[in-house]
Amino acid sequence: MAAPHTPRVILIVLDGLRHTTARETLGWLEGQVRAGLAACHRIEAELPAISRPLYETILTGRTPAQHGIVSNHIRRRSEGDSVFSRVRAAGGRTAAAAYHWISELYAASPFDPATDRLRLDGKGAITDGLFYWDDAYPDDHLFADAQALIARGQPRFVFLHPMNVDDAGHKWGGSSRQYRDAARAQGDLLARYLPGWRALGYDIIVTADHGMSDDHSHSGPLPDEVEVPFYTLGFTLDAAPLQTEIAGLCCRLADVDPGALPPYAGRIDRP
Repeated sequence: MAAPHTPRVILIVLDGLRHTTARETLGWLEGQVRAGLAACHRIEAELPAISRPLYETILTGRTPAQHGIVSNHIRRRSEGDSVFSRVRAAGGRTAAAAYHWISELYAASPFDPATDRLRLDGKGAITDGLFYWDDAYPDDHLFADAQALIARGQPRFVFLHPMNVDDAGHKWGGSSRQYRDAARAQGDLLARYLPGWRALGYDIIVTADHGMSDDHSHSGPLPDEVEVPFYTLGFTLDAAPLQTEIAGLCCRLADVDPGALPPYAGRIDRP
């Protein structure tokens, strides 16, 4: 008898990608939606719509007002449960190919490139990690990093977090050609990697932490800054989740106890 399939989840956060730009530039993913193989909802980021607070919100289900990381300049470890810790508590492996602030939140703070860039077989919340600290670190390198971590042990939960769209938005603005081209490049990387990850049995979420304004920044609550895409592959939802429900949804997809993480209470359907 074949061994039962272990539910696995990849959460991809395309940093700084606003909803309208995603729908206009992510050609392969939009093609999957058109073919009925994926779905997309529009969701709103919590406030302030800035990176480090929203990484913590996405991965813990708590708002910035609740978890207290309300500025990018607050450098400390996350307190309480996260998707990483819940999967580890269930005996699963986790992986992150992500900006170094993820390491500071869930692995080691402050981040030291000499010792913390590569994390393999860690004993904490993140089993395996590859972390970068340059906002211009190429997205194609990062997707290859994620592929290496997945090939290493097919973790039950994978967090992938490329930065080039956000970097382009800060340099040229949310309506710039450079910003849209960075999104198109990420769309091509999704086309190259996601079919293989789906073939391994991963459910996949593609979303963003926040959007980007035309004046090269974000914080909220303008629509361009808080409205972000939420794509699903391998499953569909009967209602768009709140950003605070993403962590609980990931636990539910991975079939692990979410503990105190806010649950996604809606229906999950399979094609």
